[in-house]
Amino acid sequence: MLDGRQVCAEVLSFDVSTVALKGARDYQEDSFISNFALGQDTGFAVLADGMGGHTSGHVASTLVVSEMFAQLKIKDQMLDEGVLNIPSTLETAAEAANARVSQHVSEDDEAHGMGATLLSVVIRQEKLFWISVGDSPLLLFRDGALRQLNKDHSMAPEIDMMVKAGAMSEEVGRDHPDRNTLTSAITGGKIRKIDCPEHPVTLLPDDILIVASDGIQYLSNEVIARTLKQTQSGRSVDIANALVEEIEELNDPEQDNTACLIFKVSVSLQEQPIAVDIVDKPVLATAPEKVAERKPSRIVRIVPKKPKAEELAVEERPEAQETSAFDVEEEHHEDALAAGERRKAYWYRGQRFYKD
Repeated sequence: MLDGRQVCAEVLSFDVSTVALKGARDYQEDSFISNFALGQDTGFAVLADGMGGHTSGHVASTLVVSEMFAQLKIKDQMLDEGVLNIPSTLETAAEAANARVSQHVSEDDEAHGMGATLLSVVIRQEKLFWISVGDSPLLLFRDGALRQLNKDHSMAPEIDMMVKAGAMSEEVGRDHPDRNTLTSAITGGKIRKIDCPEHPVTLLPDDILIVASDGIQYLSNEVIARTLKQTQSGRSVDIANALVEEIEELNDPEQDNTACLIFKVSVSLQEQPIAVDIVDKPVLATAPEKVAERKPSRIVRIVPKKPKAEELAVEERPEAQETSAFDVEEEHHEDALAAGERRKAYWYRGQRFYKD
C-alpha cells in the first residue's frame, strides 16, 4: 500500500567522462555529446565518426550527432517517464539524422560521398539500449573481462571469418587493406545495416561502459582490459586519462581520430516514495545459534516495482523471490556460515544480482 513514506533506496549512478584525440591525422572527424542530468532516471549519449575528407567528414559527424541529440532531447521527458518504446525512438532518430545528411548533400555538390558512423546509447535506470551503424564499438568491462556489445558493420568480421575457415592466413587477415571498409553508414541513402536490439542489457555496479570511435581499437582488447582493471577503482576521468596515455605510448604513425565516452557504474542512495506491506514476522536473534523468544514485531517490506516486459535484460540472471526483512537476515546468517562459498549480493530496487 502507498503511505507517502520516503526511504533510502540503492540505485545505479553514472560517473561520465569524455576524451577526444586527433591522433596522427591532420583533422578531427569525430563528434560526440552526452546528456545525463541529475534527478533523472534516463540519460543518453551520441557519437559519430565522420568520413569524406577534412571538411565533409567533420560536417557529416556534426550533422548526425546534432540531429540525433535534438530528436532524443525533444522526447527527454517521455523517455524519463518510460512512456516511449526506446528502440523505436532510437531508430526514428537515426532516420532523421540520415535525412539531415541527405538534405545537406543535395544542397552542396562538394558534400557527395560524405557520411558517418553512428553509436547512440540510452540508459534508463539500469537498462542499456543502443543503436549503431558502422564500426564504432560499444564496449562493456565486467568482472575483469572486456567484450563488444554491438555489431561491427565493417569488413573486419568477414575477413576474420575467412581466416578462421582457412581461406586466408592470419597475417594477411590482420593487415588486410579492406578491414576498415564500412558495410553500413549514415550517408543520406538507404541504411544497409542497423544494430538496435529490442531487449536491453542490464548494467551492474562496477561495470565500465565505453562508447567510442574505432580509433580506440588501435589498442588491443588485452591492453584496454588491463588498463581498465588497473584504474577501475578510480573516477571515470582517471580511466579516460589512462587510455589516452596508452594510445600516446603506442605512437602509431597511422593512429586514427579517437573519441571516447567513459561510463563508470556505481551504487548511490536516494530517497524514494515506496509502496509497503505491513507484515508480522518473528525477529531473529543476532546470534544464529540463539533465537530469542520475542513477540512478533511489525516489519516494513518494500514491494518492488514489477518490471515491464520491454525492460527485461538480454542476459539471463537469476531473479530473486519476493523476500521479507526476516528472510534476508536469515539468508545472511547462512551465507556467513559458508565461508569461501559466499557470493557478493548487489541489491537494487528489490531485486538481487550476483557475481562471483
